[in-house]
Amino acid sequence: TLTDPLVRSVLIRTLRICALVTLIAVTAAYVIALLWVRGGPVQRLVVELCILIPFWISVLTRAFGWLAMLSNRGIANTWLQAMGVTSGPLAMVRNEFGVIVGMSHFLIPFAVFPLAAAMRNLDERVLMAARGMGASRTRVFWQVFVPMTRAGILGAALVVFVFALGFFVTPAILGGGRSVLVAELIYLRIFQSPDWGLGAAISVVLMLSVGALLALMMRQAGPGGR
Repeated sequence: TLTDPLVRSVLIRTLRICALVTLIAVTAAYVIALLWVRGGPVQRLVVELCILIPFWISVLTRAFGWLAMLSNRGIANTWLQAMGVTSGPLAMVRNEFGVIVGMSHFLIPFAVFPLAAAMRNLDERVLMAARGMGASRTRVFWQVFVPMTRAGILGAALVVFVFALGFFVTPAILGGGRSVLVAELIYLRIFQSPDWGLGAAISVVLMLSVGALLALMMRQAGPGGR
């Protein structure tokens, strides 16, 4: 399977996009979780709405929404040209950029929950002790707060990466067949071309990869996880 140039290129593209999506989603989710856990009442209410509302909208609807937003005649390109930022439409769909945007938007809420749980379980006395010893807020955040939420960061990254590996609808719509990921390749090989053997082999590789990542996540979340 891995000797096939097409399969190898799709796997590399999938890993690259999944890694970028994980980085973007976890970073954005960290900021959102921080506002949710440590923000004021109004901030918490707004964040809760921003987290919950996407769960009420189907993945297909969101994908077509981003397609309308990022297409050549979409809202984003219309605004950019109206403001004089660009002289013509930017290619933001039917490529990796559109896929990354759509996948990141879908997966951010899933990353918020493990991060928020890690932040809520922090020992506030440690933060107060660091402040009492003269550390600035910035230093307390980067050298105390962030390391203490390491388990949440790892858990969120694993959740996002595992979900991203099996994504099909969003990459198929926003990629337009030009940024095929492994799940779409499996569908094409099984349903649109008579190559069930290759499709099944790729499925097994994907299943084993997801299983290994889930085992790592469960080990991290167990009593002995750090």
